[in-house]
Amino acid sequence: MSALPDPALAGDERDALEKGVAEFNAGRYFECHDTLEELWSGLRGPARDFFQGLIQVAVAQYHWSCDNHAGAESLMLRALARFERYPDRYCGFDLGGQRAWLDRALERVRRREEFGTPPAWTFDGLAAAEDATRPGSGPDDARGGRRSP
Repeated sequence: MSALPDPALAGDERDALEKGVAEFNAGRYFECHDTLEELWSGLRGPARDFFQGLIQVAVAQYHWSCDNHAGAESLMLRALARFERYPDRYCGFDLGGQRAWLDRALERVRRREEFGTPPAWTFDGLAAAEDATRPGSGPDDARGGRRSP
């Protein structure tokens, strides 16, 4: 896989990413989806699929919270497929950790078990990500803890 450059986000795009990260970390997955979709719609280039994958992770969480298990599974699979071409660390984000969590969560979704709160999103240099302190975002959840979304 050739190295993909990190995106050069303009100020308003960084603001939107920061807002979306804060919404995700607060468990407001539908709002996160809306915010990141607005950012994504203006992006071009190799980062576009990365941001679409993040949107799909947020929507998967939303589907699970609404007992739409098939929707959650479908979106998790689609997010994993979008993330395939990216390195484990992309755009200042621990994508390897996100993929590992998605793999574990997907197995639990298939068994209709609670799969835990996803690890808080953090991006290097984003204030909202650095201040992520929502309950349930600790290391136990990153290893697949059994909290519900």
